[in-house]
Amino acid sequence: MNSQKFRIGHGYDVHKFSDELASEKPLMLAGVEIPEQWSLVAHSDGDLILHSLCDAILGAIGAGDIGRHFPDSDDKFRNIESKNLLENVMAMVEAKSFRMVNLDVTVVAQVPKLSPYMNLMTENLAELTGLEIDCVNIKATTTERMGFIGREEGMACYAVVLISSNA
Repeated sequence: MNSQKFRIGHGYDVHKFSDELASEKPLMLAGVEIPEQWSLVAHSDGDLILHSLCDAILGAIGAGDIGRHFPDSDDKFRNIESKNLLENVMAMVEAKSFRMVNLDVTVVAQVPKLSPYMNLMTENLAELTGLEIDCVNIKATTTERMGFIGREEGMACYAVVLISSNA
């Protein structure tokens, strides 16, 4: 019998748009600066893709959530690049003798249009997680102008990961 263990994790994050573009806080998604007129309100850089991915990974390894490890009440995380948070989470994966198998992300946003940035975001996520490019998937959808996302007040992201034991 194969002793390999598989686990899945699910993550979710949401941020509202700031009232105006904040040059010191550009829109970051999957560790990529998106040159659009939007900024997200957040304690960190507001990269909701990396935040939801961290939560999914932490869930898969049974280590709680991003708020437990990187609380927004701690000033040392103020304006931190979320890729640094993901690097810490990936170190936890390794310390628990797991490895990433694949990840799937869905960004829910009315604006901005993300299709021009999908390849770069996918490549960056592959690099940040050590996965082959075909094991990383990012999708974007709208809410057909319904709700706070449809009113262009913010964005959300869902992430699902599969990990396996190194045993």
